[in-house]
Amino acid sequence: MKKLILAIALFFSVLAVSAQTKIVPNQSVDKAPDEQESLAKDYLSQIMGVALSATSNMKLFHFVYDWIGTPYRFGGSSKKGIDCSAFTKQLYSDVFNLDIKRNSRDIFSMVSPVGRDDLKEGDLVFFKIHSRSISHIGIYLGNNRFAHASLKGVAISSLDDAYYSRYFYKGGRVLSAFKEELGLTNELSNDKN
Repeated sequence: MKKLILAIALFFSVLAVSAQTKIVPNQSVDKAPDEQESLAKDYLSQIMGVALSATSNMKLFHFVYDWIGTPYRFGGSSKKGIDCSAFTKQLYSDVFNLDIKRNSRDIFSMVSPVGRDDLKEGDLVFFKIHSRSISHIGIYLGNNRFAHASLKGVAISSLDDAYYSRYFYKGGRVLSAFKEELGLTNELSNDKN
């Protein structure tokens, strides 16, 4: 009799557990590439504080994200330590396939000036910090935010911050003439390889 009662109790407990278990139809884990890019775009734009509508160049945002937190080192050009102009040069090389100059003042000679209100994603921002000449450079991301290698390391800052607002000099967009010249130079060096 004990066995019968135990069997009935076991039967009802299995029945109760199966009644509480919800069967979910198999959902595909794979998401469409467009949906994945949209999720990545949402994520990066939230982290970087840039409006979603402004994030069109995912390669730019991935590059910046990968370098965030890299320590600052004057004259440095690697993930062990990098300065502002080397960071800008590396970004333009990797994201835009352009080999720009290494010094922020020299880079300024390669751009056409752009007003702060006319800056677009990928434009350069120049600062005169405690100097009469350009002493700092960053890359505009949108929503008044820019990426740069500061003394605190690679970071995203706002042009609205009192410090950067005070020392902001001009924005700049790489001149078409330099893009063509650099593109031609890159093509010639690729042909030689």
